[in-house]
Amino acid sequence: MKSTTHNVESLVDEKAVLVSLVTDDRRWTAEMAKHSLNELINLAETAGLEVLGVITQNRETADPKWFIGKGKAEEVKQLVIQTEANIVVFDQELSGAQVRNLEEFLDAKIIDRTQLILDIFAQRAKTREGILQVELAHLSYLLPRLSGQGTNLSRQGGGIGTRFGGGETKLETDRRHIRERISTLKGQLAEVVRQRTLHRERRKKTGVTQVALVGYTNAGKSTLLKRLTQADVYVEDKLFATLDPTTRSLTLPGGKEIVLTDTVGFIQNLPHDLVAAFRATLEEANEADLILHIVDSSSEMRDEQMRVVDEVLRELGAEGNERVTVFNKIDQIPIAERDLLTAPGEWLRISALQEKDLESLLLFLENKLSGGTASYRIPADRGDLIAFAYRIGTVLDSEVDGDDMMLNVRLDATDAGKFGHTLEPFRAHSESASR
Repeated sequence: MKSTTHNVESLVDEKAVLVSLVTDDRRWTAEMAKHSLNELINLAETAGLEVLGVITQNRETADPKWFIGKGKAEEVKQLVIQTEANIVVFDQELSGAQVRNLEEFLDAKIIDRTQLILDIFAQRAKTREGILQVELAHLSYLLPRLSGQGTNLSRQGGGIGTRFGGGETKLETDRRHIRERISTLKGQLAEVVRQRTLHRERRKKTGVTQVALVGYTNAGKSTLLKRLTQADVYVEDKLFATLDPTTRSLTLPGGKEIVLTDTVGFIQNLPHDLVAAFRATLEEANEADLILHIVDSSSEMRDEQMRVVDEVLRELGAEGNERVTVFNKIDQIPIAERDLLTAPGEWLRISALQEKDLESLLLFLENKLSGGTASYRIPADRGDLIAFAYRIGTVLDSEVDGDDMMLNVRLDATDAGKFGHTLEPFRAHSESASR
């Protein structure tokens, strides 16, 4: 059994030791395990922890009682004493019994990867919807673990893992109260979902094309949104720098207006409870006419991160949506490596910081979303259809012909499919169009 211990630069107040277990899972390569551990360090620092040391353990399978085995737990204990750490963070999800056993033995608060991600989301959630979703995910995670976390709950007086509102002592020790709170949260979120659905339907009725930005956390989605739309959004080079979705209007070079939505970033082993709680938000991707999958070209785990995004989209039922891969941050990799960046289907290579690349992206969207032109003869008294044609397309010219209005309209490919049937009965015959 081999262990690795190294120091990481100190950043903030709560002191932590990180632990990762590598099992004989053929799907989990050494490179993936290393990436996961590095990601855990970033997650810990993002959450506000001072990382004092890291220990890894190789075993065939996890120990049901100690997770990493009693001998390795002793090594962790010595490092905790040596560094005076008060938190031990595990890279994998633990059972309630494992948390209780490790906490009593190590005399430190035990946090697993899922709790760490939930804590970050709790810190970053700003809107009412985001706060409700995080609390629901936290309680859904906590409920089945209550029986094994007696000591753990008594330790939670504040800090990492406890950013979920007041009344925690009663709430987290009483299953009935937690179930009642979960039921309340689901009811409140159902209303949020209803409102979001109404907004989506309203956008569809107005014929606005919806484009969603999806991707692994820190791939540069928020930077791209800000640069394209001059949106006042928070941008930082950290995991989950933005949590709540942001939607902004974007006018393409030809004058067409679309709606661009930045969604929450994905991550390896994104907690199932979190995906479930944020489903209403993530379904912005499912409802989008076009998905732009933003990829961090400079990441050593680029292919794995793309796979994770594919999995989450599949879970959401959005894998069939039209998608374009956008390799971002190409300015951070050698020129010779850029030509190697390809993906199935359509793809682009850009840097969100380069003006010429943004112009190329806008022109690509213009061409992608542009369809052919069609002539329509619409009765002049059908003002609703005339207004509809102006709303969903670009009216190139118009003229009055008796009791009819002749419109030459350019529809984008998406809108032609969605709304063409509404105007189709009024399409002008070629001989009429030539009058």
